[in-house]
Amino acid sequence: MTRYEAVKAAIQHKETGHVPYAINLSGEGGDLYAEKLINRYASAKVLADYKRGKLDRSAACSLAIGNCMINCGCPWWSWHSYPEDYGAEDTPTMLPYTVGYGSYESAFAYYKYLKENYDVYVLVTIFGSHFEKAYFARGIENLLADIAGDPGFVKRLCDMIIRKNIVMLENILTCPYIDGVLLGSDWGTQKDLIMSPESWRYLIKEGERAEYELVKSYGKDVFVHSCGKIDLIIPDLCDMGLQVLNPVQPECMDIYELKRLYGDTLTFWGGIGTQRTLPYGTPDEVRAEASHIITEMSRNGGYITSPSQDIIKDVPYENLIALIETAKEHLAL
Repeated sequence: MTRYEAVKAAIQHKETGHVPYAINLSGEGGDLYAEKLINRYASAKVLADYKRGKLDRSAACSLAIGNCMINCGCPWWSWHSYPEDYGAEDTPTMLPYTVGYGSYESAFAYYKYLKENYDVYVLVTIFGSHFEKAYFARGIENLLADIAGDPGFVKRLCDMIIRKNIVMLENILTCPYIDGVLLGSDWGTQKDLIMSPESWRYLIKEGERAEYELVKSYGKDVFVHSCGKIDLIIPDLCDMGLQVLNPVQPECMDIYELKRLYGDTLTFWGGIGTQRTLPYGTPDEVRAEASHIITEMSRNGGYITSPSQDIIKDVPYENLIALIETAKEHLAL
């Protein structure tokens, strides 16, 4: 079984005895640990590709530690030339302008290189793709006030974002070297949804559904990243066709109850908390907790080993190594 096949089996809820992992570092985590991990784990090929510029530091680190899935950026779009007062308290009367960026040709060539040279699952990651995109324009406080005071404006803004996303996705999804797409917007806090479920369904749900259906129509898998406690809308996400949920934070969600309730439908990617044991525990405590979570969450497939957030600098190097080694043991290729 290859690393790619281990990921596909997890998404298909097949228990194979090989639990895939995808452990990523944040920017600051990469600055602190990436070179050390590359020197410790990288194969001769990864080192050569890194030195030749075929792989950037993040990709080289990911491949070096043996991740089964590699995150890749893609051509996308951003806000452009909207008025300086767009972040003012009053609801705007117009929608902002946008501009695209990135090269499809170079992105597709990179995906092709990864697929032809490494046995990994290629995941295109689009963080801040919907709700976050809206508050990047208005500011989070203003947008939340808009949801309460002028939900019609927020609906128009979110619908515009989806229209732009669909055009970009239709271009990206033509690439045969992509395996899945992650769409990211943080809908939760540590305690609950950031808005009411009714507001989420009015503003977010149908646009997200259209994206999921488009991704799946091209034969790709649908991933969603949302931080926080989003239990109230997980049944909606299942109904919409979501396949993989990330990051599944144990500090605010009962991950074992999620597995019990939705484990036949969703694959969970994450679940190893970054607020307690990883930053503050010992390596032995990290190994014990990670092993228990992997064992329980991977029953009948449906689990990809990962911390619930990208590793930042508060995680000691020895604890990161303990996590990687435990993940390797459960992959067992």
